[in-house]
Amino acid sequence: MQERLQFYIDGKWVNPVTPKTIDVINPANEEAFARVSLGSKADVDKAVAAARKAFETWSKTTREERLALFGKIIAVYQTKYNEIAETISKEMGAPMWLSKAAQAATGMGHLAEAAKILKDYKFEEMRGTTAIVKEPVGVCGFITPWNWPINQIVCKVAPALAAGCTMVLKPSEVAPMNAMLFADVLHEAGVPPGVFNLVNGDGPTVGEALSAHPGIDMMSFTGSTRAGIAVAKAAADTVKRVAQELGGKSANIILDDADLTKAVSSGVLSMMTNSGQSCNAPSRMFVPRAKNDQAIAIAKATAEKVKVAAPDSAEATPGSIGPVVSEVQFNKIQALIKKGIDEGATVVAGGLGRPEGMNRGYYVRPTVFANVTNDMTIAREEIFGPVLAMLPYDTEADAIRQANDTVYGLSGYVQSGDLAHARKVASQLRTGNVHLNGAGADFSAPFGGYKQSGTGREWGEYGFEEFLETKAVLGYEVKAA
Repeated sequence: MQERLQFYIDGKWVNPVTPKTIDVINPANEEAFARVSLGSKADVDKAVAAARKAFETWSKTTREERLALFGKIIAVYQTKYNEIAETISKEMGAPMWLSKAAQAATGMGHLAEAAKILKDYKFEEMRGTTAIVKEPVGVCGFITPWNWPINQIVCKVAPALAAGCTMVLKPSEVAPMNAMLFADVLHEAGVPPGVFNLVNGDGPTVGEALSAHPGIDMMSFTGSTRAGIAVAKAAADTVKRVAQELGGKSANIILDDADLTKAVSSGVLSMMTNSGQSCNAPSRMFVPRAKNDQAIAIAKATAEKVKVAAPDSAEATPGSIGPVVSEVQFNKIQALIKKGIDEGATVVAGGLGRPEGMNRGYYVRPTVFANVTNDMTIAREEIFGPVLAMLPYDTEADAIRQANDTVYGLSGYVQSGDLAHARKVASQLRTGNVHLNGAGADFSAPFGGYKQSGTGREWGEYGFEEFLETKAVLGYEVKAA
């Protein structure tokens, strides 16, 4: 049993003000493998005070000083890469192939991207006689989730550091160990005391204290829309900036001119990746009604080939999926699968219960529902598991209308044999991202949503600018006579 019972505050690992612990569960075997402390408002107060003190000096460092530090952070991250991947796999269930190739890799990607932006970013420009100056927003509070844990930590921490901000991080209490490893990385790289602080805890206690704290200038939250609303409400009294990356129910529109086999099979596999635990997962697949039976057959065959395996086993080969993160998530997914059955959708693959031969661990059968209508619960609610809903459509306009008929707007997917056609459909989707013909992630592109999928953007230059205030200095230059 690993024990990491301290918080990282002001450059040191310190004991919590009031001792209280929680076990970290390995979802593959339902056993506790680590224990961490749960913080309180008093711990948040200490961390914010350290960050406020450090802001006075860190905000005044030069571009060159920050770039030099980024070089050290990246070097140390590389030395701990495998440990980070193994830790993520153990605490949230990602198979080792995915944890190494994607989960841990995203942290490196965001560090490199932030350094690249910092190198050339124009913090000052002249407009006539007025100087437009970009300055760090201040002390930032970060609340991050368990599904892509290091990704969501580093896509906030890296640009905030590069912009000259200081910060307090509350990682998910479900998967906190990777965050503590990342704190070790920053410490070893020489991040000055107080610039980065970490307090473990739950949302109602530490999350609420951070969001409402008058010493926090900005909150950046990733998680459910329900929790995001609570963060925004808590932050409102102090009128702090709030950036949110929330839920999704993304549409994958397969157009009539697409390669049906390729489009359907890739859509199923994308949905199952990370056990469906991605906010931008293509969870609603729209297929032409005339090709519905053919599409169902392809989806069924593809889903039935998805291997479910223990994350560290020999069977966890590329393309396999592990467990979902917790008993709470497992039960929620099972309830929604049952709801789909009760509301009349057709189960063509998977269904209720664990995969055959698995009697422990939070494993979910790769599930495909066909003949779903857009008013069914499984088409409206974010399931956050390996569950795909297939919806037939009559016309392209009908597909676009249904795709947009959701409170969410995080991502979208369009498959077509004609790129111009795909672009035309993409222009009509009310989402923050659209992937055309299987295009993958881009660390330089903005990531974020419309509607109840959030506010603000992460990743790339747009994410960097979330951590900057804009100041106009009028009369900076004397107007020529």
